[in-house]
Amino acid sequence: MTCASCAARIEKKLNRLDGVTATVNYATEKARVSFGDGVALEDLVATVQKAGYTASLPVRPRPEARPEPERGEGDGVLRLLVSAVLSVPVVVLGMVPALQFTYWQWLSLTLAAPVVVWGGWPFHRAAWTNLRHGAATMDTLVSLGTGAAFLWSLYALFLGTAGEPGMTHAFSLAVTRTDGSGDVYLEAAAGVTTFLLAGRYAEARAKRRAGSALRALLELGAREVSVLRGGAETRVPVEQLAVGDLFVAHPGERVATDGEVVEGSSAVDASMLTGESVPVEVGPGDVVVGATVNAGGRLVVRATRVGADTQLAQMARLVEEAQNGKAQVQRLADRVSGVFVPVVLALALATLGFWLGTGAGPAGAFPAAVAVLIIACPCALGLATPTALMVGTGRGAQLGILVRGPEVLEATRRVDTVVLDKTGTVTTGAMSLVDVAAAPGEDPAEVLRRAGALEDASEHPIAAAVARAARERGPLPAVTGFRAEAGLGVRGTVAGTEVVVGRPALHGELPAELAAAVADAAAEGRTAVAVGWDGAARGVLVVADTVKPTSAEAVRRFRDLGLRPVLLTGDSAAAARAVAAEVGIDEVVAEVLPAGKVDVVRRLQAEGRTVAMVGDGVNDAAALAQADLGLAMGTGTDVAIQASDLTLVRGDLRVAADAVRLARRTLAVIKGNLFWAFAYNVAAIPVAMAGLLNPMIAGAAMALSSVLVVTNSLRLRRFAPLPDGAAAEAALPAGRAREPAGR
Repeated sequence: MTCASCAARIEKKLNRLDGVTATVNYATEKARVSFGDGVALEDLVATVQKAGYTASLPVRPRPEARPEPERGEGDGVLRLLVSAVLSVPVVVLGMVPALQFTYWQWLSLTLAAPVVVWGGWPFHRAAWTNLRHGAATMDTLVSLGTGAAFLWSLYALFLGTAGEPGMTHAFSLAVTRTDGSGDVYLEAAAGVTTFLLAGRYAEARAKRRAGSALRALLELGAREVSVLRGGAETRVPVEQLAVGDLFVAHPGERVATDGEVVEGSSAVDASMLTGESVPVEVGPGDVVVGATVNAGGRLVVRATRVGADTQLAQMARLVEEAQNGKAQVQRLADRVSGVFVPVVLALALATLGFWLGTGAGPAGAFPAAVAVLIIACPCALGLATPTALMVGTGRGAQLGILVRGPEVLEATRRVDTVVLDKTGTVTTGAMSLVDVAAAPGEDPAEVLRRAGALEDASEHPIAAAVARAARERGPLPAVTGFRAEAGLGVRGTVAGTEVVVGRPALHGELPAELAAAVADAAAEGRTAVAVGWDGAARGVLVVADTVKPTSAEAVRRFRDLGLRPVLLTGDSAAAARAVAAEVGIDEVVAEVLPAGKVDVVRRLQAEGRTVAMVGDGVNDAAALAQADLGLAMGTGTDVAIQASDLTLVRGDLRVAADAVRLARRTLAVIKGNLFWAFAYNVAAIPVAMAGLLNPMIAGAAMALSSVLVVTNSLRLRRFAPLPDGAAAEAALPAGRAREPAGR
């Protein structure tokens, strides 16, 4: 494909097949096709070939494969260089009368002929192929324009007066009245060809840079892995790894695939995959993700997902699908591009007829018509959306933000309310010890030590939180006679003393200080565990699901983006209010069943709000799907991720705000690209029809417009998360005021 018209034509041909729905992306050079049982893959390829193009089934790039050079890349560079060297003297001679020596026009013909015929061959070949299939594209405009300028010059040189010794003519932008037999347009024919070759080369390079983030993502994976077989390490290609295999991740190596640590402990650097800069400590039982780097000790890992099922492969698939999609604004541009070329041909003929009819002569009418043909190329329209999508989604993947498709970007512009699930989203989702209250005369450290020793033998989440906190403060004494009392607590002997840990009711009436600690915990939605020995209560341990340290900052950023935060949870009202107060949320909906979360989202939508939902669990999946924009924490369940529009690879709620900023920024770039692409053609065509635009300048301007659109999209590569404490005002869409912090 050489322009957006090509893509529109292929798309139309594919969609004419029964049961086929296709979108063709000019920037990525891919067609995304959905089809039923009655259609074979061979039918799809044959349809593209009948339209005058070639197609093949995609092969997913493998990390170990070296990137192949672009098709025709070497030939294109040679064609551009030779054309440029030959064109420069032709252009200089044609534009500077003082340099026009005797027979200069014949030297120009000698230099220009290879440029127009050989240099412009890709345009002529594509134009002929399209003509045989009854179609017209940008190549048709270019081939007609440069070919007509060259053929007219041949007529003037051999049959007119332009070939006479001493002939000169000045470079002019305006329409002039002559018969045209003494004028040559070799500088326009050669110059336009060279400018378009340069523009196409620059466009191709920019498109490759735009897709570099996806290629970098695919290349993150390991190429070989050390598999444990028979107690010995065997080095094999990563494709041979199967679910259940044990493999070794040595210090400095990439983890080969998703798995669970069986042996060893280390710090794992996931920055290239999630954007998280701090390495994460892992040990037996912890989950590791393929393509992350083992920064510390030796790890033995059991593979749980391989190949296309790994998180890296799923990320790459999401990014690629998003890049191949089309926003509604691009569909309008495609429709315009599809009818643009025939309209331009008609305008060029009308321009030629008008100027001939007014007596301007061929020398005046001809350049105006050629300029119309060349200036009107709709390339910039075809590149406006896909290049911005490629760069934006690629940059998002580098930051741990996966966008499902272009329609998601349009949804972020309208969102005004963000509903936040509490457990696992605003909070860590894991219980931890937050306070130790000791009875008068008791040592809090001893209370925790004895309780931790006893709870270490229990599998209850609250017991695990107590035991973990106690182990962090020192070794735990041995326990004998451990027994659990269902629903109440546990008992056992610690250092020769019978210790009881559990509900306050196990200890009868508590001292006033401990009773107050229990009441305070209940008021804040926290869990109180009483500890006692020798028949008396000695202390109270307060356990809670703690708020993530970044959640308050994230909520502030949501407000800066004009979003109204709502906390939604199935937890108790007291616990929800305590968390909401800590992070700065005023609106709380608590004690909601999973099915009720969908009803809450619907109620907010019925009030006229456009709702974004952030969640991580199975119970959030339906609400994520119901919301206008669903954001799933990548640390959550696969069900939640599948139901969402945006996936946040790491569990930091601030990334959700960054995701909204990136989506809005990408949409703004798309709209800017489309505006300038439309405005360029609308403004330039009348100027060319008026005869005020030299064809060579038209060719340079047309090539430049495509390059400018792609370059504008590349600005998204500089998008970065906000530093701590920074405001997100820059991400506010036009016309939306910042919400007061007190709402």
